[in-house]
Amino acid sequence: SAEIFKDKFREERPLDAKGAKRSFQMSRWIAYEASFLLVFSFCELVLAIVYAMRFHPICFLFFSLAVLAVVAAPLLLVFLRKKERKLRAARYEPEGFSYLREQSDRYMKRLLNAIAFTFAAVTAFELFELSFYFFGHSKVAELAESILKNLLTVILPFFFLIKNAICLKILQGRIGRPPRKECKTHLLGITLFSLFYWVIAGLFSVFFRGKTTSSASVFLIITAIFFALILIYDLTIRKRVVWQNLVFNPRRVAIVTLLVFSVWGFWTMNRDTWYTQSYINSVPYIPCARSRIDYDEGKGVYRITVAEEDFKILHLTDIHLGGSLFSLRKDLLALQACYAEIEHARPDLVIVTGDLCFPMGITSLSFNNSAPVQQFAAFMRNVGIPWAFTYGNHDTESFASMRKEELDEVCKTLSYKTSRNLLYPYIQPKITGRNNQLIEIRNRDGSLNTALFLLDSNAYTGEGLNAYDYIHDDQVDWYAAEVRRLQEEEGRQIASLAFFHIPLQEYRTAYELYLAGSEEVTYHFGENNEKLIDKICCSAHASKIFDSMVALGSTTGTFCGHDHYNNLSVTYRGIRLTYGMSIDYLVMPGIEKDTAQRGAELITLHEDSSWDLVQIPLLSIQK
Repeated sequence: SAEIFKDKFREERPLDAKGAKRSFQMSRWIAYEASFLLVFSFCELVLAIVYAMRFHPICFLFFSLAVLAVVAAPLLLVFLRKKERKLRAARYEPEGFSYLREQSDRYMKRLLNAIAFTFAAVTAFELFELSFYFFGHSKVAELAESILKNLLTVILPFFFLIKNAICLKILQGRIGRPPRKECKTHLLGITLFSLFYWVIAGLFSVFFRGKTTSSASVFLIITAIFFALILIYDLTIRKRVVWQNLVFNPRRVAIVTLLVFSVWGFWTMNRDTWYTQSYINSVPYIPCARSRIDYDEGKGVYRITVAEEDFKILHLTDIHLGGSLFSLRKDLLALQACYAEIEHARPDLVIVTGDLCFPMGITSLSFNNSAPVQQFAAFMRNVGIPWAFTYGNHDTESFASMRKEELDEVCKTLSYKTSRNLLYPYIQPKITGRNNQLIEIRNRDGSLNTALFLLDSNAYTGEGLNAYDYIHDDQVDWYAAEVRRLQEEEGRQIASLAFFHIPLQEYRTAYELYLAGSEEVTYHFGENNEKLIDKICCSAHASKIFDSMVALGSTTGTFCGHDHYNNLSVTYRGIRLTYGMSIDYLVMPGIEKDTAQRGAELITLHEDSSWDLVQIPLLSIQK
């Protein structure tokens, strides 16, 4: 009798806040599981249909999983209903009732907003897929692939909608708040309003498609208006159906503020900005001997026929434009340094061996690699000197605003047919890397003077932090094939020079031999003062390019950058290995105040294919 009395006492005892919270959390987890299964079944059904469109047998597996999920979800809901039926007669202490009333308000607000968000997401999904089908690719397989990629945009809203509806149903059954009649009125109202709005908005978007230059912008405006109306409803009319409409939650405010700031910051750091344009517009034209430039459309090769006996090439490297307001002062210093070098040397061609920009977010507060490249192209277009470049490891960072394929297309729009001075090939060899290029320098009689090979040393291997890449075997094979082709066409041994960004391992070998006083190395000028990571920051993977150069006997000099404090030039195994003086004011800590490493090199090609090289430190020419 005593045990029966105790059990009865436990059942009739009012639940405090802790008891109410524990019982609701158990029911909430069951609601979440049931919601997940319902959404999972929908997702699997869509996958089954998509793969059936492709006639793929895996569609039967997805259909089976959908059926299992559809069967399991109702079982959970039946279990939840029985559990909640027992709790409807439960009594609560004031603290317990307040907790449940607070949760009821929360899920009522969430459900109303979830309805609005779901209609917006479904409309966006349908418009995109219909647009993709009718105005993009009409193949069923391509449409199916597009559906799979964008399925998440409707899956998440459906999940939030279902779980909020179930949780509100649980709370209504326990405390009757909000009143069911008022609740249904508001839910029906927001549903009909959202349905009406997005039907009209969808028809409006379809009607104006093709009549505006930016359909996406029109849709964004429509979406912004919709959510502004929902916000007005949340702040005003919604208070009729909840106990407390607006609750200040410091943690939520902090999270939302941080999220908004992060999104705004990421968008800002990715957008194109043109802060250096006023300086670029003021850059004076630099006159020089005008060589004739031809482009072979079939081979993607530029041929420069010299106007005088000597042909001068200015080598610049590691300019590192940040492209943001934060880096503006240092960007201007970098451009002014480049102009001083070009004005002093008055070259016939400028070659930049990589790292035109620095889209890493640090020091520049920018992920943008499009605007800095376009700004430098505009700068060189105003200067008037033909130029070419190799990519560096920083030019197309993985989190930069433009991938290498996109930046490649940008560079093609800036190239010779448009600018008349950027020698960027419209056709590139199908080998590893970006912009592997051959430029032929020819004497006035048309004979080949020197072949300039611009090779991509690539960026990173993905094997760890600062695991630098190298010139791959297929690039070496292309280089060797081009040398042999030119030698066959000319009927003699041809001269060539090579330009790339990351130094070869032979740069380190030659430097170590130089320090040891070996006679295998001939010193010309400069020193290596790199101090941040390694003295020579080359790849851990050995490239075959140097051995191929030695074997072919064509290339007599190579030029690279990458290590900003290195500017040593030595000859090793018959090839002169030269570090370019860097321009960088931005990247290396404290480098703005350092001056000895900043400058360029002037290569002078003579008519007999021999060449001279001199350094031009910036300090020696600045006024």
